[in-house]
Amino acid sequence: MITPQNVLRHELIGLSARVVSASHPCYKGIAGTVVDETRNMLVIATPGGHKKVQKHCTLLELRLPDDTRVRVDGSALVMQPEKRISMRIRN
Repeated sequence: MITPQNVLRHELIGLSARVVSASHPCYKGIAGTVVDETRNMLVIATPGGHKKVQKHCTLLELRLPDDTRVRVDGSALVMQPEKRISMRIRN
């Protein structure tokens, strides 16, 4: 089960995401469903098409399946998804 405490260790594909702030002005406000993830980028499906967003320069708001909203610094997500899911996160 995904919770705000362990969201970094779970799959992001399928979650709703919104870019709250970004160092690149074009990223701000992009919202939709995460459809793909690489080491450095998220692909978000929006009504206007698929948008690629760099992780390291964004603050994301993710909506979990129980409708909880969590803000995540994109730099905490910069790594291969399969390695991030299996790593241990210290509290």
